[in-house]
Amino acid sequence: MEADKWGRRIRAFRKLKGYTQEAFAKNLNISVSVLGEIERGNRVPKKEFLCAIADELKVSVEELTPPELTKREEVKS
Repeated sequence: MEADKWGRRIRAFRKLKGYTQEAFAKNLNISVSVLGEIERGNRVPKKEFLCAIADELKVSVEELTPPELTKREEVKS
């Protein structure tokens, strides 16, 4: 499932950057429960929201993108 791959990547980068779920959610102006749903793979983040996450983490959307999804996009090209 695509959502859980995004969620795992977002959680890993969040932890790597030293954010708690509470602080990260507050900085993104979302609730902790919404962030938790994204990180567990119950919600697929929209492109605009992925940009906000990447900006907050100071990484590119490409870095945040799960490698499996990047490879799939290369195959489509």
